[in-house]
Amino acid sequence: MTVKLVVGLDGADTGDRALAFAKDMAARMEGCELIVAYVIEWSPYTFQTPEENAQRHKRREEEIATATSRVVDPAVKSLQDAGFKAEGVVRHGDVAETLNAITVENGAVQIIVGRASAGGFAKRLFGSSTQNLVMHADVPVTVVG
Repeated sequence: MTVKLVVGLDGADTGDRALAFAKDMAARMEGCELIVAYVIEWSPYTFQTPEENAQRHKRREEEIATATSRVVDPAVKSLQDAGFKAEGVVRHGDVAETLNAITVENGAVQIIVGRASAGGFAKRLFGSSTQNLVMHADVPVTVVG
């Protein structure tokens, strides 16, 4: 049976610590797969002109490509090079809701995130998003210091 863990990255040291923790945890399990996730905070609830929406869509695609190439792909490659089964995903949305959705969609059993950083995912996650994720996630959440 494959056990899946979702690791939330932020492109900073906190994400690296979460990834190291997940890697150590996965090494202790047989048949563990790591899903490396990066969430770009985004709200669908703005009202704009069709031209602004087209530009927004283009920006979203550029942000996904950048996050994938700079954060997620290198993390996945390092895991695969170390012998782990890993895949990556980048999405826009509310951090807590999106991480939980990725977890549920993939049948993962745990979410691992970093505790704090100067910016990025962990900073956004540390406030009410952390509380929402920890309190409302469908699986256990580990917050790595």
